[in-house]
Amino acid sequence: MVDANQTFVIVGGGLAGAKAAETLRAEGFTGRVILICDEREHPYERPPLSKGYLTGKEDRDSVFVHEPAWYAQADIELHLGQPAVHLDRADRSVRLGDGTRVHYDKLLLATGAEPRRLDIPGTGLAGVHHLRRLAHAERLRGVLASLGRDNGHLVIAGAGWIGLEVAAAARSYGAEVTVVEPEPTPLHPVLGPELGQLFTDLHSEHGVRFHFGARLTEIAGQDGMVLAARTDDGEEHPAHAVLAAIGAAPRTALAEAAGLALVDRADGGGIAVDASLRTSDPEIYAAGDVAAAEHPWLGTRLRVEHWANALHTGPAAARAMLGQEVAYDRVPYFFSDQYDVGLEYSGYAPPGSYDQVVCRGDVGKREFIAFWLAEGRLLAGMNVNVWDVTDTIQKLIRSGAPLDPEALADPAVPLDALLPSPAQS
Repeated sequence: MVDANQTFVIVGGGLAGAKAAETLRAEGFTGRVILICDEREHPYERPPLSKGYLTGKEDRDSVFVHEPAWYAQADIELHLGQPAVHLDRADRSVRLGDGTRVHYDKLLLATGAEPRRLDIPGTGLAGVHHLRRLAHAERLRGVLASLGRDNGHLVIAGAGWIGLEVAAAARSYGAEVTVVEPEPTPLHPVLGPELGQLFTDLHSEHGVRFHFGARLTEIAGQDGMVLAARTDDGEEHPAHAVLAAIGAAPRTALAEAAGLALVDRADGGGIAVDASLRTSDPEIYAAGDVAAAEHPWLGTRLRVEHWANALHTGPAAARAMLGQEVAYDRVPYFFSDQYDVGLEYSGYAPPGSYDQVVCRGDVGKREFIAFWLAEGRLLAGMNVNVWDVTDTIQKLIRSGAPLDPEALADPAVPLDALLPSPAQS
């Protein structure tokens, strides 16, 4: 049972941590709630950092999860700009960077992830950037605007979601963009060769240059400024700025030092949690990018770095901390916006897991739905400039029912008609 004398501590000031704090109060918890944020900013959402805020279409205030006054109104104790540097499980306490020791009855680790770094000469130059935090986005927004004014060149290492979204933003400012990617197409591990070419064509039409099958080996500069980026096949690209968009690593140092069970990096990394988001310590939970959770119906451990996962695992962990029965089994989901293309992806279809890709609609016009199938069963679906179908796609995935690929590809057949009847499910 939870009583008013208990203290629940949340380490991590992102979306997962903020939504967990909100849920504790919404569920009637009257004890102390302490939210520890290593940034001086109030908790904010990350998608705008590579989308609306970066392009200048959204203002700075739009990124925050709550109005600053909300935390005091909800009696949430905020420690801004204070990293958690040590977790003492025996004493049930967290030590902050200023020496403050905070005791907990239940603890939630929502420490997120950090950008992976390029391990090559030249990364210390002033024109080398990463994008994970609001301060990064503020700096990069100014850089892109300057590159656009001066006909400057941006080289992006990595053609994943962040790399492509920043490429689109950079072109909106008028900057010249080259993307260096070791795989043969963008988003190759996520979409495979079948649909990766779609994004090559999209960005090429907007003036982005791609250099596939190569990696950066050096960033050349003078007087602290970037001048060029060199690749392992001997090419040299003019550059006035470089963005490292080669993925993110879960921030597990606090958990590792405290002896919590972790997942091997080869398997995605993160803090190992069960379906209720509980770690190997029954008083400690994890949520958001750092949590590698046992997924009840996927039958695998999964760590997801997207917005929807943070949005929903924070509240789920909060309810579990309150003693409620929780089994986090949502269908993985993410979205992206690039130029005039908007998309939503639902499901889980890693390389080698599917045997067929079926498309419905007009791929050439970029108005279609793609489906990844294994033995006729839907693993994942991506709707591109087609809306209000995500719920149905997720129901089809959850059903596990065999589907007729021809009917799936036929726009004349409503997606709802492919759902199994209650008697069949």
